[in-house]
Amino acid sequence: MADEKIMGIDLGGTTVKFAILTTEGEIQQKWSIQTNILDEGSHIVPDIIASINHRLDLYNMQPEDFIGIGMGTPGSVDRKKGTVVGAYNLNWKTTQPVKEQIEKETGISFTLDNDANVAALGERWKGAGDNESDVVFITLGTGVGGGIVMEGELLHGIAGCAGEIGHITVDPDGFECTCGKKGCLETIASATGIVRIARKLAEEYAGTSVLKQRLDNGEEITSKDIFELAEEDDRLAMMVVDQICYYLALACGNIGNLLNPSSLILGGGVSAAGEFLREKVVNYFKEFTFPQVRESTRIKLAQLGNDAGIIGAASLALKFKD
Repeated sequence: MADEKIMGIDLGGTTVKFAILTTEGEIQQKWSIQTNILDEGSHIVPDIIASINHRLDLYNMQPEDFIGIGMGTPGSVDRKKGTVVGAYNLNWKTTQPVKEQIEKETGISFTLDNDANVAALGERWKGAGDNESDVVFITLGTGVGGGIVMEGELLHGIAGCAGEIGHITVDPDGFECTCGKKGCLETIASATGIVRIARKLAEEYAGTSVLKQRLDNGEEITSKDIFELAEEDDRLAMMVVDQICYYLALACGNIGNLLNPSSLILGGGVSAAGEFLREKVVNYFKEFTFPQVRESTRIKLAQLGNDAGIIGAASLALKFKD
C-alpha cells in the first residue's frame, strides 16, 4: 500500500507518548497517556494496547494500514524475544513479554529497543544527524546515555550495552557512580553531576559569586541555574561550566577518535544550554582529537526534543517493510 503507516511509542516513567507517522517520518497524529506503574507495572502494556486500539477506532484505521509498531523502553531489552526486564522506574522487576502481548491484541507487527537507542535513531533520521550513516547521540539529562549508529546500523554490543556513553571514565579519581566505578561521565555531565561539581568547587572558591552565595545559603540550585549564571559571567559558575565542558569534550574526543562519526549530537535537558554549551565543548574537542577527526566530525545540538524517541521508535518498524 502506498499510504502505509508506522507507529512509534516512547515509554517513560511518567508518560507514554505515541505517534502515527508516514514512512518518510512525518508525524500525522500524536498523543500520550499517563504511565501507571502500580501493581509492579502490570497495567502498562494493557494501557498501551487499549490506547492503540482506541486511536485506530477513532481514526477509522485497520491493523493492515500499518507496517508495524516500534517502541523505545527503559530497562534491558531482548530484541529477538521482544521482552524487557529491569526497568525499575516502571516497576518492572520481572521479564515482561511486551511484543507477544501487543502483537496478539493489536494484530500489528511489533519491535522494541532501548529508549536512548531509539532517540539516537530519531535524531539521526529526521534531526541533526541529517540521515547520515555514522552518527552518535549523547543525551544529557538526569543521567547520561546515548546511542551509536555506524554504517547505518544501530550498535548493541554482546550484552546490549553499546552506547552507554555515560559510563566512559573521564576522571579515574572522581565521584562514585551508581554503576559501581569512579569518574564516569554521568557523575559530571548529568544534571545532578553539574550541581555536585558546583558544590565541590564552591567549597574552595573565595571570590564573589552569586552561585556561591546561593549554595552557601542552602538554596536549591539546578544545572539550568548554573548555565544561566555562567552566561552572566558569574566567576564560579563559569568555572563549573568550563569543567563540565572539558570532561564532556574528553568523552566526545575519545568517541570521535574511535568511531569518527559525521555527527556527535548533544541532546537531553542539559543541552538546552545551547550554543553556549556546544561552543565550549567544540573548543576542547579540538584539543582531544587528531586532525582528520577534528576536521570531519561535527558536534551538533539535537533538533527533535521530545519527539526524538517516538520518531526513532517508529523507524524500527520500517524493518518489516519488504
